[in-house]
Amino acid sequence: MLFYDSVGPNPRVVRMFMAERGIELPKTTIDLRGGENRQPAYLAKNPAGQMPCLELDDGSVVAEITVICEYLDEVTPGASLIGTTPQERAETRMWTRRIDLNIAEPMTNGFRFSQGLKLFQNRMRCIPEAADALKATAQDKIGWLNGQMEGKRFVCGDRFTLADIHLFCFLDFGAQAGQPINPEFRNIVAHHAMMKARPSAAA
Repeated sequence: MLFYDSVGPNPRVVRMFMAERGIELPKTTIDLRGGENRQPAYLAKNPAGQMPCLELDDGSVVAEITVICEYLDEVTPGASLIGTTPQERAETRMWTRRIDLNIAEPMTNGFRFSQGLKLFQNRMRCIPEAADALKATAQDKIGWLNGQMEGKRFVCGDRFTLADIHLFCFLDFGAQAGQPINPEFRNIVAHHAMMKARPSAAA
């Protein structure tokens, strides 16, 4: 297998997941800032033009970060970060999807439509007037998740999962892109600090 890597929170989720699972794969780096992911060679691999993707041994390609992580979780030995029972897997997927749709998506689009506008305006439809509302939406949902995290160590209670990695990588990105964690969200702050201390955070 070959992992197509780049800058940004999306590839970082997969790198951190692999580090936690002890998975080592050959990588090739795509120049996201230079637009290499929108050129024919990469689009032939992933027609969505997004990063990252994973090329399998038979030449087929898997894209979308949660899909890549779940695939690797299934085909490699080691303790699962998705779950060992249908109920655990459903819980992980539920929280990962909530984080992705309610926090990661508005946060990243808020960045793309403002600070990142110069980079993204010729690559996708950008709505600059929506940037502030998207950022506020992400903060609202982080606040909601802060309440849901009361009494929990991890997003899924006592289980460390893909949901924790997903949340950490995007909140870390937000903190670097003008969307810092509100210090009043003490459960999120504590979770983020705990995740940042994990060796895999350097992946």
